[in-house]
Amino acid sequence: MSDWMRATAESVVLLSRAKSCKGSEKKMERITQEIQELLFQLRDEKYQKFQSSLIPTIEKETMIGVRTPYLKKEAKKLAKRKEAEDFLKNLPHAYFEENQLHAFLIAGICDMEECLHRVNAFLPFINNWATCDQLNPVIFKSHKVRLLASCREWLQAKEEYTVRFGIKMMMDHFLEEEFLKEYAGMIAGITRQEYYIKMMIAWYFATALAKQYEHILPYFEENKLELWVHNKAIQKALESHRITDEKKEYLKTLRRQGCRKKV
Repeated sequence: MSDWMRATAESVVLLSRAKSCKGSEKKMERITQEIQELLFQLRDEKYQKFQSSLIPTIEKETMIGVRTPYLKKEAKKLAKRKEAEDFLKNLPHAYFEENQLHAFLIAGICDMEECLHRVNAFLPFINNWATCDQLNPVIFKSHKVRLLASCREWLQAKEEYTVRFGIKMMMDHFLEEEFLKEYAGMIAGITRQEYYIKMMIAWYFATALAKQYEHILPYFEENKLELWVHNKAIQKALESHRITDEKKEYLKTLRRQGCRKKV
């Protein structure tokens, strides 16, 4: 093949790829616009004001005000359409409810590897605790070994909500019969100072006290946790209905006082 023919062939390929990309972009724009219009039709302004007060990390203007049951219902409908693929690719989203819809779509994926691929693509774009905590893929329950490997990676991530997600997955899937003491050590070893990570660590240990009391108690008796996490975990454990009154009374004695500042 001559240089001219080769150059012409390469130009045709590049042009074809460019057209394909533009076509994909248009499809993503169409489904996104359709979804946004639908979400605004479902808008509840009073609920928007209430919900925005619970999630201070995102701008109020990015919250439409759609209740969760409606979002889950629309996610089931969208999952049956081929356009769902285009919506999942179109990141980042403009609105909180789009992120919620995205999370609910992922939760219904039945193939483990595809689900993990979608989760990993989405995690860097999560910017609030609600979306993070409502991302609960059902398929994870059937693939604990693969999930554990991913959790170890998420716990080391730089993004705040990816770490929070990893902790929550360890709490949701590895505090029952799969529990090993080293897992609690993994969570205790996280030294990040972001509020929503520390809060999830506290939630993990409060839940662990309810499910693995004897194994987890030494973390409090020996002061292995950061002061704020230690006390917050005890607070949440005292609010739990799964911990006996006798154990709660003992946990109260383990609350720690902060260091006094020098005068």
